[in-house]
Amino acid sequence: MYKFKLTAFFRHVLFSGCICNFLVFSNAIAQLQFVENNPARYSEQVFSFLASEIALQRGDAGSAFQTLIALAKDTKDPRIAQRAMEIALIAKSPAAALEASKLWSEYSPTTDTTSKEVMITLLMLNDEWDSVIAPAISLLSTKLPVQRDQFLQQWRTLISRSKQEDSAIRAFSKIISGTKPLTKNKDLLFIYSMGEEKEGRIDSMEAILKSIIRLDPNNKNALNALGYSYADRNIKLTEALKMIQKAHQMAPDDPYILDSLAWVNYRLGNLALAKTLLQESYEKLPEVEVGAHLGEVLWILGDAKGAETIWRKVEAIDANHKTLKDTLRRLRPDWAAPEVFDSNSKRHWDGRFAVKVNGSSGQNGGSGSFSLDHDEKSDNLEIRSSLGASIAKVVIGPAKATLEQNGKIYEAVDADSLIEQAISLPIPARGLPAWLSGFIRPGSQGVIQRNDSGQVIKIEQDGWVLVYDWAKKDQLQKLTLTRQTSLNNIDIKLIFDIPND
Repeated sequence: MYKFKLTAFFRHVLFSGCICNFLVFSNAIAQLQFVENNPARYSEQVFSFLASEIALQRGDAGSAFQTLIALAKDTKDPRIAQRAMEIALIAKSPAAALEASKLWSEYSPTTDTTSKEVMITLLMLNDEWDSVIAPAISLLSTKLPVQRDQFLQQWRTLISRSKQEDSAIRAFSKIISGTKPLTKNKDLLFIYSMGEEKEGRIDSMEAILKSIIRLDPNNKNALNALGYSYADRNIKLTEALKMIQKAHQMAPDDPYILDSLAWVNYRLGNLALAKTLLQESYEKLPEVEVGAHLGEVLWILGDAKGAETIWRKVEAIDANHKTLKDTLRRLRPDWAAPEVFDSNSKRHWDGRFAVKVNGSSGQNGGSGSFSLDHDEKSDNLEIRSSLGASIAKVVIGPAKATLEQNGKIYEAVDADSLIEQAISLPIPARGLPAWLSGFIRPGSQGVIQRNDSGQVIKIEQDGWVLVYDWAKKDQLQKLTLTRQTSLNNIDIKLIFDIPND
């Protein structure tokens, strides 16, 4: 019970911003595992701990966090790492909190699952869905079936908060399928089916949805999902219509079911009814998939202006939505512009960069030049100093990134973290080829703004805001990237010597 209460408390901390009272300085110091047999180091560690608390009292959470992170690594004391995590939460910085929680989990005894529970939650909040699968399955394997369902139900609430919903559903589905015996909870099985669909395992998705309907013939979510799946693939339309109509009778105002009802009617050729239903659905919920469908029906009915207006609106919600992207490729291919950026084509960019970072510890930054080569298998980024000397060479592949510096090779999954650790500059690398071409990076939610001619002038993705200055239609002259967090503000300017050569 204690662990479940703590998990519930932690969710409360994350979503309400309330932070519990912490230990008094003297009591905390008395319990920490400092090196007492080394008076000099002990005094230094105590001073660092007190300095962090004083900085926090003065409102400088950034300095307090950095001090405690360094102290945690020095002492390997899980309680210091936990305190650093709590300070990051005070500063409303989930990324920093995750960094500290990983240390807390690493330094804690294997019997202490509390730190693992917190780390898993923070991985989800930071949308690190690929990284959360293994520890989540490991944690659930130690629990009884009823406890597993309780954890899964708590984690399920984080999917709707995710900016990477597809990745979240895929990961959550893998967590469910990796936990034996398989849950019998219908809500969890429904998410499992959606993950199977996103992985392309349509037969598995159908089997799960049918099993839910057998258990609960009036399960509107399963009826709607299975009916929509048939309609989207343009198969079994009569059966699809019956299932969706049944779901609609149970929830006549549900905008998602209205969208499904409209889409099956569109497939059946009932365009006027489809338009009416989609307009009603979009008014209730201006969601991307509904907007993509409404735009398509308007386009087929000859209202190109109305279709483009809707598509622009939903691009400003999530331009990376699969249904919207597929719709634009078919009906508005110049917006998708495959001749500008094809992930299988080779591209090359040369340019200069300037980075400015304003944080609690002051201002720093740097400048230099770069070259970026993209092909279907990898991205090769070379970063040079302002004098032209090579600082680092980075190769970004599908599963890992490698960085070469001073003859040494470093590897990591996340290229952005690898670069920042190596050169102390927060230069984003994983999204650059798509971003430099005016596209959303695959794999996460993003927002696009276009000018009157349809050209991209602004993208928001992964916490970055990108502003474009094009020399010609397909030639990027300048790109400004900014990102603001509670700990620092980052400003990057990229100037291209030979735009999009």
